[in-house]
Amino acid sequence: MAKTKTAFFCQQCGLETPKWTGKCPSCGTWNSLVEEVIQREDTGKAEVVNWDEDGGKEKRKAHKIDEVIVQDEQRMQTPDSELNRVLGGGMVPGSVILVAGEPGIGKSTLFLQVALQWKNIRILYVSGEESSQQVKLRADRIGIKNNELYLLTATDTNTLFQEIKKVRPQLVIIDSIQTMESSYVESAAGSVSQVRECAAELQRFAKATNVPVCIIGHITKEGSIAGPKVLEHMVDTVLQFEGDRHYAYRIIRTLKNRFGSTSELGIYEMVAQGMRAVSNPSEILLSQHEEALSGIAIAATMEGMRPLMIEVQALVTTAVYGTPQRTVSGLDPRRLQLLLAVLEKRGGFHFGAKDVFVNIAGGLKIEDPSIELAVVCSLLSSFEDKALPSNICLVGEIGLSGEIRAVNRIDQRIAEADKLGMDVIFIPKANAKGLDKKNYKIDIRTVNKVEDVYKVLF
Repeated sequence: MAKTKTAFFCQQCGLETPKWTGKCPSCGTWNSLVEEVIQREDTGKAEVVNWDEDGGKEKRKAHKIDEVIVQDEQRMQTPDSELNRVLGGGMVPGSVILVAGEPGIGKSTLFLQVALQWKNIRILYVSGEESSQQVKLRADRIGIKNNELYLLTATDTNTLFQEIKKVRPQLVIIDSIQTMESSYVESAAGSVSQVRECAAELQRFAKATNVPVCIIGHITKEGSIAGPKVLEHMVDTVLQFEGDRHYAYRIIRTLKNRFGSTSELGIYEMVAQGMRAVSNPSEILLSQHEEALSGIAIAATMEGMRPLMIEVQALVTTAVYGTPQRTVSGLDPRRLQLLLAVLEKRGGFHFGAKDVFVNIAGGLKIEDPSIELAVVCSLLSSFEDKALPSNICLVGEIGLSGEIRAVNRIDQRIAEADKLGMDVIFIPKANAKGLDKKNYKIDIRTVNKVEDVYKVLF
């Protein structure tokens, strides 16, 4: 047996260094280096479960790139339509999926629900945080029975792979990676070296057997995924579960996807029976007001391939203190400063002595620049204290000279507004080229500058 020695690992980036320093040389974080016992052996790699007789040796030979035969991957369609959307059309065999989110957000509930609903494949659910009785109580609450779902409460990877050989599952769910321990690393569960080694063993298993592995992970108080940064590099897909535990709606985003787009979005509603997929989120994101209120505008945005109608709320009041406040929720604060400067310079509106508050309804974080026209109109509505009609929506990016720039996928935005019963939509004049207005019932109006919209609405 080789000599056991210690090393220092950064809890943020996973850097290994032989001595302690107050500041990590790699990521610059203070007091993040912790000492861990590591064991280096000549055979210090875990045995990989491999169901092929040749052990995959044929795949290790070097080939010319022209000789590689590309086969279309048959994705595994999960019973959850929102999960299929964010994964790019379903799970790819042999892929490793990392799901992270705050405690109590619904990660375990979502994947236990998917495992219970998926009837035609054998699934192994590995719980290192809860007992079998706790998982069974959650399954009873969801109210779905599945005889092909196997439950294992273990934290040792050797026990895990022994059970995998017996069960031979077609999908493995790990809850969570911070509770798993490998006998090849002599440190506590959840440490940098343990998380890295356990993830590496699961990755080798997935690639060798073509079985997809879903890993549930924790996040730090800053909101980033706990453990070494290399964990995100090792996996194929990283999903972020977001939402406020005080509200019913949850949002799942794709941060990384080797097999699809990284701009997709899935929306769920937390109910007593688990997570309900929301197929038409626009109806949820639009508030139903009994009377017209100033400072509210509706924007037609895109999240990936999905059009969304969202509500932009603005409040402009006289500043009580010397320095006006600029408070933004769901939007980049620098974009708001830019839009206020454009309105001040090009429109003559004096926002310099006003407090400005902007909120995106529904808790969404929007990066689509096409929302800027709706933000400007909500600001002007609150500034003039005049309500906008509830049956209009706006789409357009604002330039520094006050012009309204063209946006992409304008036909999908118009179709979504038409489907939700909007009467008028304002679009950039540059997007009107080649657009057949006869295909839509909605009144499509083109605008070129912010002044054009102001003259029509105010």
